[in-house]
Amino acid sequence: MSDRLAVGLVGAGPWAGMAHAPALAGGEATQLAGVWARRPEAAAEVAAPHGAPVFTRLEELFDACEAVAFCVPPDVQAELALRAVRAGKAVLLEKPLALDLDAARRLADAVAEAGVVSQMVLTARYAASTRDFLARVPALEPLGGTASFAGALRESPFATPWRLERGALLDLGPHLVDLLDAALGRVVGVRAQGDPLGWVALTLEHESGALSQAAMTAFAGGTLPLPRVEVFGARGHARLTWPDQLEEPFAALTAEFAQAVRGGAGHPLDAAHGLRLQEIVADAEAQLRR
Repeated sequence: MSDRLAVGLVGAGPWAGMAHAPALAGGEATQLAGVWARRPEAAAEVAAPHGAPVFTRLEELFDACEAVAFCVPPDVQAELALRAVRAGKAVLLEKPLALDLDAARRLADAVAEAGVVSQMVLTARYAASTRDFLARVPALEPLGGTASFAGALRESPFATPWRLERGALLDLGPHLVDLLDAALGRVVGVRAQGDPLGWVALTLEHESGALSQAAMTAFAGGTLPLPRVEVFGARGHARLTWPDQLEEPFAALTAEFAQAVRGGAGHPLDAAHGLRLQEIVADAEAQLRR
């Protein structure tokens, strides 16, 4: 077995080419074992810059790797990651786990039953700036916090059907809920207002007693600021500087994934954590439909 973790990549969209493939191929602890996608020509475009093979059958990719990274729409991930887990592979998963909560639960349950390592690609959580922010928060004696994320989806290469149909809450919500949860304590309640295809506002209740607000849209236009997370406390204030490039957080992400797989101890940002985030988002979505 190589010292570097052999990771196969499922998916060949823009994010796979921009983030997953270069990080896996260039990581000190990982190697890109190959790429599979439903369109072989797209898989070849992602694989070629890294000298990685292209597989025409998913099972052949599984045979060539120890772990599988997914960069596909959430309904496809829910289906194909199940196959990887049942084949005994560790899985690197995008958020959300699935398009609906039942499918997300099936995947998280399958991961737990198989006993394989899982890890969520919550990009900002792996940045040094985020870890510095989270380390500073406890000393503030936090009272609450705010977060906002405005995306220009229609102008981006990521305007995929599921994002256009479901909007900000399912796509951007997991990032903001996760960061406020990490900063202020476990989220135990949510109240939602707005429209996923317009502006969404969440009030989050934390186990610590703190309250926070998260606001988001996927359909803004023009030049937009980076996402923002702030915590206010009795002893001060902290603001997260959102990572504006991918190399640094993805290097940490892939290194931690390899360490978790090799060590067998798991990772705190696992499929169970991804499911908890999706349960909060699903609760908010249900409120907006009423």
